[in-house]
Amino acid sequence: MKRARLIYNPTSGREEMRRRLPDILQKLDEGGIEVTCHATTGEGDATLEVERLLERGGYDLIIAAGGDGTLYEVINGLAGKVNRLPLGIVPVGTTNDFARAMGIPKHWEYACELIINQYSVPIDVGKANERYFINIAGGGFLTELSYDVPIKLKTMIGQLAYYLKGMEKMVHLRPTELTFEAEDVGTFTGEFMLFLICNSNSVGGFERLAPDSKLDDGLFDVLLIRKCNLAEFIRLVSLALRGEHFGDPHVEHFRTNRLTVTSPDKVQLNLDGEYGGTLPGTFEILPSHIEIFKDETGVSTYS
Repeated sequence: MKRARLIYNPTSGREEMRRRLPDILQKLDEGGIEVTCHATTGEGDATLEVERLLERGGYDLIIAAGGDGTLYEVINGLAGKVNRLPLGIVPVGTTNDFARAMGIPKHWEYACELIINQYSVPIDVGKANERYFINIAGGGFLTELSYDVPIKLKTMIGQLAYYLKGMEKMVHLRPTELTFEAEDVGTFTGEFMLFLICNSNSVGGFERLAPDSKLDDGLFDVLLIRKCNLAEFIRLVSLALRGEHFGDPHVEHFRTNRLTVTSPDKVQLNLDGEYGGTLPGTFEILPSHIEIFKDETGVSTYS
C-alpha cells in the first residue's frame, strides 16, 4: 500500500470537507492508499505541515483537500525541496482554479480515483521573490479581492462573495505606475490598472483570460491592463469573458520565463489568491517542478 498524508482545510467549500472526510478516507483505503490526516488550524499551517512530513519521511505522496488557498500553502511547503513528493488534489474549495486548469473533477469521489490510479505529470511552478505559486501572480486593485473576502462570508455564500466584494471595490478604481522588465521581451513602463502573471488558463474562475497558457510549457502568459476609466474597464471585462480582449489597445500580452516588476507606490501581490507581500517582485518559472496526479486519458473535466 502507498502511504499518504492528507492535509485538509475543514472550512473549505462551505465546510464540505468536514462532512466528506470519512467517505474520502474509506475510498482511498479501498484503493490501496493508507492515509493519515492533518486538519489545518490557521494561516501557514499547511506549509509547516508539509515541511515537517518531508523532514520525517515515510510518505509516498501528499494530498491537498481544500481550495486554492490550501493548495497554495502546500505548494509552498513542497517547492524548492530536494525530496519533493507527488501531489494529489481533492478540490472542495470555493473557486478551485488550479483543479479546473488540470481537469481534476470537482466531485470528491472522482478526484480520489485519479489519486488511486497514480498517474502523474510534471507541472511548472512560479517563484515570486521567496514564495511560490502554481496558478497566478498579480497586482492591482482587483487582485486584492480574494484575500479581502472574509472566510465566514465565503463559507456562507461561496463564489458570490467575490462578486459582491468586486462591486464594492469598483468605485475605487485607480491606476498604478509600474515598470515591467521581461526576459527576451523588453520593458513596459506606464500607468496600469492591474497585471496578471499566468501559469495556467484558469484565472478567478474564468478560462478565457489566458486561454493558451499551459502548465508545462516553461513560460508565463503575462497580461497588463493599461490605464482606463470605469466604463472602459467594464467593457474590457465583458470582452475578457468572451476571450476577445487581446486586440484591445488597453491590453498588453506577452510570454516570458522571467520578469521583474517595480513601482514607486506600495503595490500588494496576489499569489494564487493569497497575500504575497509587496513589490518589487522577481518572477521566474521552475519548469516541470512538481508531479500532480491527473487523468491519464485527459478525459476528466472540472464540473
